[in-house]
Amino acid sequence: MVIANLISYVLVLLGALNWGLYGIFDFNLVSSIFMGWRSVGSIILYVLIALAAIWLIISPIITNGALKLRGDRVVPWSPGWVGPSQGSRLPIPAL
Repeated sequence: MVIANLISYVLVLLGALNWGLYGIFDFNLVSSIFMGWRSVGSIILYVLIALAAIWLIISPIITNGALKLRGDRVVPWSPGWVGPSQGSRLPIPAL
């Protein structure tokens, strides 16, 4: 799910950049890459951008309000990281 969210973000940012360029400079980035606004490549990319936007709307609903952009791993030397000497033995809970 993390990969789908990241790909969706990239596609939606590409779509937003395309809209911004078109609105400010009257330049359509996608149609200039694919040599026409109704070419097969342009249509496929427009559909992928629309599906990515729909996914970014639906994904937080599926995951109870959280849009995951990275895994559950703790990065070394981050606040939640336990070093190798400290994490070698787990504490025994008191009864």
